[in-house]
Amino acid sequence: MDSITTLTGNKDNDIIQRLNLSKEEIDFINNLQSKVFYKKGTCFLSEGQVADRSYYVEKGCVRKYYIKDGEEKTTDFYLEDDSITTTPSSDKNLKSKYFLECLEDTNLKIVTTQQEETLYKRFPRFQSLCRISAEKKLEEYQELFSKFILSSPEERYLDLLNNRPELLHRVPQYHLASFLGVKPESLSRIKKRVMD
Repeated sequence: MDSITTLTGNKDNDIIQRLNLSKEEIDFINNLQSKVFYKKGTCFLSEGQVADRSYYVEKGCVRKYYIKDGEEKTTDFYLEDDSITTTPSSDKNLKSKYFLECLEDTNLKIVTTQQEETLYKRFPRFQSLCRISAEKKLEEYQELFSKFILSSPEERYLDLLNNRPELLHRVPQYHLASFLGVKPESLSRIKKRVMD
């Protein structure tokens, strides 16, 4: 989904600074997005459900994970001002292969695929802007994936410590271990080595 939440939800996005949105565009986007609150532990997207919305995290923490051979494999965490895009806009009935779970009480803004199409018809420039933003995000994910493959578990932990330290205080260790591709006891040993 070339999501408006990808565009409006990216705090580091230089495109946003150049948009110069009109009051009409801002009002339309604000009215388009619905808000929802989920309690800690809520799984609001499960494997097999149609993934036809995008989310913007106003407050809270969301974990993305897959289940492989009965084991949960965490692949990402989303915090305040992060957007979660679930499916390409070309496939409105794509079934999710993963789960999205709230690790804290969480406030989300939601935009459906149908709402995005309404926005693009009303303001055509948003389609190309959202595509550019989504491409930038994809580039970032490809870089993160390459870094993950090429680094050791200890290097991954140090990278997390340097670039996303807030996760260490907000996410249970066993989820962090899964995210780093190690067992919780291995993560404990890595942390001990790093602190020594």
